[in-house]
Amino acid sequence: MLPAENTCEIVLDSPLGKLGVRLHHGSIIRLDYLADTVTLKPPVTTSGKQLAAELRQFFASPRHHFTLPVELHGTDFQQRVWHALTQIPPGKTFTYGELADKLGSGARAVGNACRNNPVSIVVPCHRVVGVSGPGGYSGKTDGREINRKKWLLNHEGALKTRHRAPNSATRLKTQRNLHA
Repeated sequence: MLPAENTCEIVLDSPLGKLGVRLHHGSIIRLDYLADTVTLKPPVTTSGKQLAAELRQFFASPRHHFTLPVELHGTDFQQRVWHALTQIPPGKTFTYGELADKLGSGARAVGNACRNNPVSIVVPCHRVVGVSGPGGYSGKTDGREINRKKWLLNHEGALKTRHRAPNSATRLKTQRNLHA
């Protein structure tokens, strides 16, 4: 959540609660979940109206591809992770480890970059999950944040489609347990 709702130039209602948005020269720089008590602020700029329309389209159809530019500020590694997130199609997921392998990094580092994603939903960090569950969202593993992640994954059909085949180490461990 943003420290103060007055830093948002737009506050929209959504199925996930209030969303606060900051734009800079027509690019999205922040998208945060806000408290339910925050007053709505409709968009007044062309880019703000476009983002509001795109968010409505996404919530109506998870296959919507966001076209408004995003301006992300972070480390080189965070930038690589955030770019990789934009390459994961709706309805598909990667585990933290799979994305880390793809980037030549560690799962924990990927999780930290996801936690620091300044424009969730648009840069879909919710599509990165744990091996045995949804993992975290906004740095939390329970409560409203994880429910938002589950909602997004369900909205995209990813909760129903994620069936990871056990790797050879898992199969060997399972065979040993069966014969013990």
